[in-house]
Order: sequence, then C-alpha cells, then structure tokens
Amino acid sequence: MTTNPFLDPAFTVRWSQLTPERIGPAIEAALTRAQAAIDAIAGADLARLDYANTFLALEKATEELNIAWGKVTHLQSVADSPALREAHNALLPQVSAFYAKIPLNPELWRRLRAFAATPAARALTGIHRRFVDETVLDFQQAGADLPADKRARLEALQSELAQLTQKYSENVLDATNAWQLVIEDESRLAGLPEHAKAAARRSAEGKGLGSAEKPAWRFTLHMPSQEPVMIYAENDALRREMWTAATAVGGQAPHDNTDLVRRILELRAEKAALLGQAHFADLVIQRRMAKSAERALTFVDDMKNRAKAAFAQECRDLEEFKARSLGQPAGVLKAWEVGFWSEKLRKERYAFDEEALRPYLPMDRVVAGLFTLAQRVFGLRIAERPPGTVETWHPEVKFYDMHDTRGRHVGSFYADWHPRESKRGGAWMGYLVTGGPTAEGGRAPHLGYICGNMTPPVGGKPALLTHREVETIFHEFGHLLHHLLGEVEIKSLNGVNVAWDFVELPSQILENWTWERESLDLFARHHETGAPIPEEIFRKMTAARNFRSACAVMRQMQFAQMDLLLHVRTAEFLAGDIEAKVRTEIADCMVPTEPPQRPVMKRFTHIFADPVGYAAGYYSYKWAEVLDADAFSKFKQEGIFNARTGAAFVEHILSKGNSADPMELYRAFMGRDPDLGPLLVRSGLAA
Repeated sequence: MTTNPFLDPAFTVRWSQLTPERIGPAIEAALTRAQAAIDAIAGADLARLDYANTFLALEKATEELNIAWGKVTHLQSVADSPALREAHNALLPQVSAFYAKIPLNPELWRRLRAFAATPAARALTGIHRRFVDETVLDFQQAGADLPADKRARLEALQSELAQLTQKYSENVLDATNAWQLVIEDESRLAGLPEHAKAAARRSAEGKGLGSAEKPAWRFTLHMPSQEPVMIYAENDALRREMWTAATAVGGQAPHDNTDLVRRILELRAEKAALLGQAHFADLVIQRRMAKSAERALTFVDDMKNRAKAAFAQECRDLEEFKARSLGQPAGVLKAWEVGFWSEKLRKERYAFDEEALRPYLPMDRVVAGLFTLAQRVFGLRIAERPPGTVETWHPEVKFYDMHDTRGRHVGSFYADWHPRESKRGGAWMGYLVTGGPTAEGGRAPHLGYICGNMTPPVGGKPALLTHREVETIFHEFGHLLHHLLGEVEIKSLNGVNVAWDFVELPSQILENWTWERESLDLFARHHETGAPIPEEIFRKMTAARNFRSACAVMRQMQFAQMDLLLHVRTAEFLAGDIEAKVRTEIADCMVPTEPPQRPVMKRFTHIFADPVGYAAGYYSYKWAEVLDADAFSKFKQEGIFNARTGAAFVEHILSKGNSADPMELYRAFMGRDPDLGPLLVRSGLAA
C-alpha cells in the first residue's frame, strides 16, 4: 500500500502529491495512532514506570501527527486555495482538541508526575533532566492539576481559540487580496521608481488589464506594491487611497475582525483565570526571560522614556520640513504623508535615496553573499540542488543542502521569496523535519524553510531589493540556522523551541552584517557591472541609518504596549469601543497625524492569528535587540568574520535550543549578563 504523502516520513517531500483530498485520511489516521500512543502511556503499569515509557514515549507519540499537520499548515501559508482551506478547517477543531487534551489527560499526568518524583528521574542529567522539568511545567501551565469540569472547559476553549485565530488570519489575507487599484493615467504615477511602475504594469498584464497601446498599472496591498506608493508617489490622492485601503484591512465586512478580536481576548482572559493567573500576559510570560508582564511593561516604559525626547523632536522636524518645503505654516501631517515627507527629508539631510542601493542588491548575489558569510563565520557549506531534482510547492522555490566543517549534512531548506495571492504576507521561517543526534550515535539532518514577500524580478531584470528586504532575508536565515544547527536529541527542545524573548537573538544578530562594509562587499554588487557600493553611497547609508530611529523605536513600543495592555487589562478594553481605548493608551507612541493613525489590532496577525503566537510577547523583538546588539559587539571586537567567535556562537546559542535556561546560554557566550549600552549606541539614543 502506498503511504499517504502527508504521512510519508521521507526527508524529501512529495509536494505534488499533497492534495487537499488526502488531508482528511492522513490526519485522521495520524490522530488515531497518536491517541493510541497516548493511551498506552496513560495505561502503563504504575509499578513499572521508567523514563522510556513515560517522557520519551510522550515525545514520540505525536511525531507523525506533528509532521503531517506541519505540512498542511505550511501549504495553507504558501499555496492557499478554497479546497485546501476547506480541508484544513474541517480538521482544525479535531487537531486543536487533541493537542489541548494531552496535558489535561488525568491518567497520563498521573504517570508522568509519578515517574518525575522517583530517584531514577532525579538522577537524570543534562538534556534529559531539562526535558522532564520543562514537560512537568508545560503540563502544570496547561492545567493538568485542574478539576475535571475546568479541564473540560479548557479543552473547549482551546479548540474555539484555534478556529477563531485561523479565521482572523484568513480575513487579513482575503481582505488584502480583495483590493486592487488599476490606474490608466500614467501622470498619476509621478515620483514612483521605475521598478515599481514596471512591477505594477506586469501585475496588470497578469490580470488581463491594459494593452501595449493603452497600458494599465495595477497596485495591491502586498508590501512590494504598497510601500513604493506610500514613500514616493507625488500624487497625494493616490497615497490617501492606498492608506485608506491598507488601514481598513480586517475592519470591514466581509473580512471584519472586530468581533473576533473581542472574542479571542475574552477566551484568553478566561484561560488565564482557569489556570490561576491574573491575566493572559502573566500566563504567557512566566517562563520567558522577562518572567512577568510587569517586568515586560517596565522594559517597554524604559525604552519609551529613552526615546521620548528624540521622538518629539523627529515629529517636529518633519512638520517643519514639510511647511518649509511648501512655504506654509507648520502643522500635523496627513496620515498618508508621513512616509512621503520622511523620504524627502532623508534625501535633503543625507543626500541619500534608498533606491540608489537597489541596483547593488540583486537577490541572487545577496543570497550567495549570505552563504559565503555563513561559511566564513559559522563554517557552513551551502549548495543549491539543481532545479527539477527536488520537488517544491511552487516553481520559484529553491532547495539547498547545508554541511558543516566536519562534512556532516546538518540539514536542508526551501527558500520561497516572492509574493503570490495564495501566500500570506510578511516573512517567516518554519520547519518540516527535526533531526539531530540519534540513539545510535549518529545525526539526522533537519529540514526547514524560509519565506518572504520580497520585490520580484521584473522585465528580464533580476529581483533588486531594498536594504530592509536584505535585512529580512538575513533575519529569517538566522532563525533557520537556529533550527538546522540544533544538536538537541529531544526534538521538542531543539532549535527555535525556546523562550520567545530569546528566539529573536539568532535572527536579529544576523541583520548586523548587512551594515558592515566588509560583509556588504561579499554581496552588495551592481547587478550589471559587479561593482561594490560606492564609498560615498555607503557613507550616506550609514549616516542615515538612525534617521528617525526614535520613531522606529516608538512604533515597536506602540505595538508592544498595545499587545501587553490588551492582555493585562482585558476587561477594561472589552467594555466599549476597543479601538478607541487602545488608541488613547498608545497615543504617546504614535506620530501625530490628521486623521490620527489607527491601531493595527484588526490586522495584527502577530498576536491574533494564532492561539498564542506573539500574544503578550511582541515586546520580545526589542528585548532580543538588546541581546543581539550586545552579542554583536563581541564580533565587532574580535572580527566580524572571526571563525572562533562564530564557532562559540554555534556552540553556546545556535546548537543548544532549549537545552538550558536562555540566560545561562547567553552568559556562556558573552561571559556576562546582557548590557543595554550597545543597543542605545546603535540606535543613536545613547545620550
């Protein structure tokens, strides 16, 4: 009998065979077998419990289901279709309920708790001790000690949360795809870079709009289409139309997330109460580096206070610049003018145009340079498999193998970089197979993927990226390294399965290399001549790095504060107009505009598109920035290509996953606790 491809454990995935009608049979079979494995542990003889038939058996019980469901959810992110969505959503309640029930299974918990209290368990060391301790905490935090009625309510609540957050995500994707703006008058496009116009024209042609004699230009809310309009279009009405559409995502029928936000917050608050926590934020943060919502909020307040004066000055500077440019009295900007006038001010102040960098940042060279960097710093050799030799989910997707200094095949990965309507927005990393050390003493390779929505190639030219897009590629590759270099034999503790305020360290530290002359010269080469970035442009680029940096900090703090307050003071926000109340709370972090900027909560997939996700955890980005700026200072001191420093980062951070407390891992690399200083210097806020 041929194995259902969703259940096939083979390292190379048969993507062409992963059809929607095969999802139901595969997931139902995997659920049945996983439940049988759980039942076997829950029915084990209490007198004969050991590590293998309790904790290790639990680790293996869901492996097949994890892999199969991982393929389904990944396809839903990169190749959404009505049939796939229907199949996914039909199984989602069952899958969510299954995972929610595991820590709420009283007989299973009885056996885990019984073994954990034995001398044999206490004698475990290293990763095995960590695994027992973390699993016990997972079960307790998930409600294992609750009475039966509360356990039943928690199960139902988890299942509902999974469905609501999935619907929220679908609404954002569908609302984004539902909007387009087709322009037939080229004069309306004044100011737009040529690459943006070419992409818009190609987009129109792809939809059968316009002709050679009478061309049309099609714009969407996907970032590579939206961003150039908001920054460069001279036509105020065009920017206003784009801004109005973008801020309405998730806020209008038939894709309105208003009621979903309310219900998700209600359920999260109820979950926290069931588990004996004052609010959802403390429930989530108690085992992260911050330890409590109060400490996370204090961190946010501290960052706000450090940026406050510079933020006010940056806002005034922009208002005065616009007034001076137009010969009119200063006043607040329109909401759709901020990006436009910011770019004009940057050009005046630094004579630097972001677009001047694009010709030096062709996608193929950026990726090749990134791989060279990985070889020099971390001792990794990365090679692409020839197209057609490995199946992928889309013709644009590439497949790579990674080997280390010892010649070991540490892992492989897919890279999918350009936008499609069937693909969700943003950039992300994920994994399909967790390998690592085997019981026989060998090592199995890991399999991961990195995805984004970068500027696509147009008209025979390579994809020419913005510097921010280059940073994003390096960022996601850092997450990927965290997975692929994992040397943790307990799969659930490998790679990115760490505290969420630590998980961004490996990704954000990689971004630093995109600002160093030595590393830029590896990949930042003119797509036609191969020339490096001219020194004058490089000087302007680095001088402009902290342009409006206080605004950037405040934007992050706006999201972090909104996220934390919604999950700390939920009842207050649910009573009345949530959006108005949120806006009042975060107004001091928002650039003053007319009309006022709107909170992003109805399209904020980071915190509402997953039962947990980044909920009560958005502060993690800035928290991890403290770590990454500090850790990179070691590379700056010892050499940004220093292989010994790179090897130490692999040894203490990238290979360790959740095998120890994150602060312990950080201290092992740095030899001390984190220092805020390097981040303040890098952000231009040290004064």
